[in-house]
Amino acid sequence: MDDYRAYDKWMPNPATILLLALALVLHQPVWAEEKDLETDLRLSAVIGDIETIATLLDQGVSVNAPNPFGKTALMMAVEAEDLPTVSLLVSRGADINARTVAGCTALTFAAEVGHIDISALLLERGAYVHDRTRAGWDALMIASRHGTTDIIEQLLFRGSDPKAADRDGRTALMQAAEKGKPAVIEPLVKAGAELESRDKNGASALLIAADAGRLEFARVLIDQGADINARDATGATALILATSQGHAEMAARLLALGADPNAQDDDGVTALMEAVATAHNALLIQTLLQAGARTDLRDAQGRSVTDLANQRGNDEAVGLFAAWPRQ
Repeated sequence: MDDYRAYDKWMPNPATILLLALALVLHQPVWAEEKDLETDLRLSAVIGDIETIATLLDQGVSVNAPNPFGKTALMMAVEAEDLPTVSLLVSRGADINARTVAGCTALTFAAEVGHIDISALLLERGAYVHDRTRAGWDALMIASRHGTTDIIEQLLFRGSDPKAADRDGRTALMQAAEKGKPAVIEPLVKAGAELESRDKNGASALLIAADAGRLEFARVLIDQGADINARDATGATALILATSQGHAEMAARLLALGADPNAQDDDGVTALMEAVATAHNALLIQTLLQAGARTDLRDAQGRSVTDLANQRGNDEAVGLFAAWPRQ
């Protein structure tokens, strides 16, 4: 009985419950209206409707109100490459360093779209150059992926770290290698980017470029001093990787620049074995043979290139090896 009375003492009476319910009902339209106005603000930023933006802000709409993904009006204006709208929002107190759910900022969006005037404004107002997205990319890495050298130089001047790596261990130079943006190599290397830095798979920028078939990027890296016979975590060289992907022109260029045609990875596989195993064209096989690739080497399972060619039914390769002078 005592327990019931104690419980009864803190329970709100019916009148209190009614008042609370009424307050919720009355407040709901106001809350919904606020959300609608915040949406209007973001949409106005997308289309560059400066007058509506100013009016909404004057009415008290939060300049930093995000959508469910954390994207603000400022970020949307940056994506739209709309400098006047960006300037207005910044002047009205937009948070330069607000972040989306994925960790993106106004500056990372500016690096992506490649608008140097917008990035300059953001940096001048205190944008953090070291902030990372959920993938671990900072603005410099993003700009490098897109090959925007002017923004890269701008970010480096502001203190971006060319040696920083993302969650996969990839630096800005590696990001550029994957996308094939050779123009960014010089400013990054000049700022201290390391040619032989490795990602989590042990790949350098040159290895990444070779695997992706980025011929000009690989050439510039080698001119800058990259190790042409560097190996990844599996022991593969740039030539082995390029051949495995069927990049005949890349393979020819690497060979001309001094790549070892007989390098073997941790499984004993050579570039010539890759060419045979992946059934690439005769031109690639002939290029390797003419560069001195040996046909007598064997992989970890004791197989020669002829064995592999027979196993794969690559009759063209079998014929080439039969006709090639014995080593």
